[in-house]
Amino acid sequence: MQPDRRSMIRCWPLIGLAALLSTGCASLESLRSSQTATAATPTPDRDTTVALMMADTIQMLQRLAQGGPAEQAEILASSRIAYERAPRGPAQLRYALVLGLPGPVARDPDQARMLLRELAAQPESLAPVERALTLVQLTQLDRELGLRTDNLRLQVDTDRIERDRLAVANRRLQNELDENAKLRKQLEEAQAKLDAIAKIERNLTERQNAAEGRKP
Repeated sequence: MQPDRRSMIRCWPLIGLAALLSTGCASLESLRSSQTATAATPTPDRDTTVALMMADTIQMLQRLAQGGPAEQAEILASSRIAYERAPRGPAQLRYALVLGLPGPVARDPDQARMLLRELAAQPESLAPVERALTLVQLTQLDRELGLRTDNLRLQVDTDRIERDRLAVANRRLQNELDENAKLRKQLEEAQAKLDAIAKIERNLTERQNAAEGRKP
C-alpha cells in the first residue's frame, strides 16, 4: 500500500524542521565541545609567562657566553632593539643582563648597572622573580665595579709612590753628580795650584843654578 501523496506533502515541513533541529543540535553540541576543550586548556598566568621568559633569557645568556663574536653581536643587537622598542620592564632587564655578562667583547658593566638601578627604582615594572634577579645582578655588578675602582685607586697610588720614589732617587743622583763635579773642579783647581807652585820652584831652582854658574 503506497502512502497518500497529500499526506507526504503535509509531512515535508515536519521532516525539514526535524532535519533543521537535528543539524542545530549537532552544531550546538559541537560548540559546547569546543568550549569545553577551550576551558580545559587554561590561559597561562603572569607567573607562567614570566617563568617562560626567564628560561628563554637564561638560554640566550648561555648562547651569548658560548657563542662566537658574530653570534654575540647578533644577540646584543637584538636585545638592544627590543629594549629601544619597549624600554623599562623585562626588555630592559634582558638588555642589562646581556651587557653585564662577563666574557663578551662588547660587555659594558657600567651601562648594565645604570639600567639595573633604573629598574630597582621602579620595581612595579617587574614581576617578583625579575625584581629578585635585578637586585642580585645589581649587587654583583656593584661589587665588581667597586673592586675595579679600588684596583684603579691602588694602581694610581702605586704609580704615584713609584714616581715619588723615582723622583727622590733622581734628585739624590743629581746631587751626587753635582757634588762629584764640584769635587772634580776643586781637585782641578788644587792641581793647577800645585802645578803653578812646582813651576815657580823650578824657575827659582833654575835661576839659582844659573846664578851659581856665573860666579868665578
